Formats: sequence, structure tokens, C-alpha cells
Amino acid sequence: MSKLYAISGVTGMTGNELVRQILVDGSTDHILGFDNFYASSIDTVADHIDDERFEFFEYDLNDKVQMEDFEKRIYAVKDSYDEVIYINCAAVVHTEHFYHVYETFETNVEGMNSFLQQAIRVGAGKYINCSTSEVYSMNSWNENGGVKESDYLTMAVAEHSQRTSYATGKLLTEFFMKDAVDEGKIKGCSIRFANVYSKDERYPKHIIPFIINSFRDNGKVVLLENSRKNRRTFLNNYDSCSAVLALANTDSALDGTVYNVATDEEISIIDLAKLCAEKMGIKDPVIEFNGYRESDPERRLLSTEKIRTRTSWKPAVGLDKGLEECITNYLKK
Repeated sequence: MSKLYAISGVTGMTGNELVRQILVDGSTDHILGFDNFYASSIDTVADHIDDERFEFFEYDLNDKVQMEDFEKRIYAVKDSYDEVIYINCAAVVHTEHFYHVYETFETNVEGMNSFLQQAIRVGAGKYINCSTSEVYSMNSWNENGGVKESDYLTMAVAEHSQRTSYATGKLLTEFFMKDAVDEGKIKGCSIRFANVYSKDERYPKHIIPFIINSFRDNGKVVLLENSRKNRRTFLNNYDSCSAVLALANTDSALDGTVYNVATDEEISIIDLAKLCAEKMGIKDPVIEFNGYRESDPERRLLSTEKIRTRTSWKPAVGLDKGLEECITNYLKK
């Protein structure tokens, strides 16, 4: 069965790895993808940019004319494939943008819904909506194996943290997804990723590349005061993308609901910094603290029982291996 994939944000951290996992040797699948390079570069898909199975467009999800053209291109080729799958990876996600209410709303909410409506119009069979574990806000863990998708959400900090606008916007897209499926317009689901990292992150702003680059460039790392207590799990980008495809290939799972995608390897931020230093050959790492982030949960631990039960997915890249890949790549650069 040949599949046509329409992927937004295709050169971003999730999108470019999806290209790699879809276009394996012998695959007859085809990708039409676009990105505006908001936080990425064409370099991330350099290994497939000349692949005839991959068509790239420098388009903006919020540009109506460009999206109309993209829709026409899907229409023109969709009948040559057995299935059409839309995957929305476009998002304003970096930490410094969390607080920009209008910017995150335009892309993360309006853009997502427009792309969903396009998928419905062209007769796509499936739509995968990439959401975030940020929707759990301050209730991001429990003692019984992690917070579940069915647990109550409490946006307790919404009134005094603009950062929460990012989380509430993503949460709203999950309702768009559920409504479309309930109305019989398309199959699909939303995915709440937890702390994804990649050895190929183009603009390394997340905590793992930040720690590695700080030790490399400054001989020390300066963390927020929150890091004295905070604990997280970290999901390798290979595993986040394999989860997307596992769900896309499991019709019974595409009921409009939400799936947590995470690992259970919880580690404190301080221990994470020390582990990175150890792997970099730094015996006595200098770790300093400065600044404080409001509305930052001390733990984020998600249950993945649902996706593991409904699909064959499980994480393949442990934190130890993932960190070694990141360190090798960032030090090389």
C-alpha cells in the first residue's frame, strides 16, 4: 500500500525525522512537505532533498495563497496513492516564544485547524495532530506511573503566566481533532509529547543541547533556580516520530483521542547536567544557578500505557545512548 504524506513544519525537529523514517530504502511512499524556516533550515533534510519521493515547498502555514497552492498539489497526485495522511508538525514551540500569545495562537491554533480542514476537503484518510505535555500544566505527574490522558486538567496558572497560552492553545487543537473524528470527517488523534530532544536540533534552545553547548563554550552551565528541584523524562526524537507513524498505521487507535508519548527514565536537571559533563570528560562540572521560571512543574511524568496497549510502539533510544549521540554531534559542530 502506497501512502501520500502531507507534512507541515517538515524541516523542524519532528518533521525532518519523519522524512527519514518514511523514506526508508524500498518505500513507495511520497511526501509533500513545507516549512517557513521559522526555527529550522533546509539543511535538516539535506539527505533527502534530492529524493524524487520528497517534494519540499518553502511555504508558511499562515499564508492563505501558499496553502491553497499546496492543497491543489495534493489534489493533483492523491489518486495515485492508496492513502493520504496529514501530519501537522508546524508549531511555535521554543521557550522564548511561549509567552507570545498572538504568535502562538496564529500558528498553533488557527494554522492547525486550517490544515485539518484542508485534509478533510482533499479527502485525506488520517490526520495526526502534534500537541504537547504542557497541557498538564502544574499537574504533570502522579505516584501511580505518571499522569494519564484521562486525568483532569487544571490550568491553575493561566491567570498569571502568559506561558500557559501556549498550552491552552495546543489543548484547543485537541478538541478540533476530536470533533472532526466524532463527526465522521476523518480519522486521527492528538499526541502529547514530553520533553523531546534531538542530536540534529538546528537551533539548540532546549535543555539538553543547552547544557552540552554551555559546557563546551563556557566551561560551565548556568541553570534556573527551578533546576534544584525539577525532574523530567526526555524523549529522543527518533522515538517521538516512530510513535507518530505507529499511530498513523493503526486505524483502531485513530478515534480522535489523545496519546501520551514519553519515557519513564526520570532524571533531575542537576543530574542531567552532571551526566552530560561526565560523558564530555569533565570531572568537576561547574553548575551555577540564576533566575526563576514561574509556573514550572517540579516533575513531568507521563503514563504511556495507552499507546503501548493500542499500538506496538515503545521507546528504542534510552537516555544514555541519546545523550552520547547529542554530545558527539554538538561537539563536532
